[in-house]
Amino acid sequence: MNPEAIAVLIPITAIGGFFALMIVRTLSKVYTAKLQAQGQAPGGGARHDELVATVEELRREVAELAERVDFTERLLAKGRDGEAGKPGPGERRTAST
Repeated sequence: MNPEAIAVLIPITAIGGFFALMIVRTLSKVYTAKLQAQGQAPGGGARHDELVATVEELRREVAELAERVDFTERLLAKGRDGEAGKPGPGERRTAST
């Protein structure tokens, strides 16, 4: 794939991931407030726990994706500066690198 296209897609993905996180967070707050307003229905405790676990899992996945985007952005920035493959200050080369 063309490096210019990748350079454009990564910020778009990062911004999209940020807004997806905000949307998921807002929806989870609204849904939690709705459940609390309705009160606990019989047998609803298990369903509520399942939903909370699902939302927490989604939050972890979004956080992991954000870390991946950050890592990719750092790699691209390093490549643009012409430092790709060069050890940074204080880093030593090992036999594996």
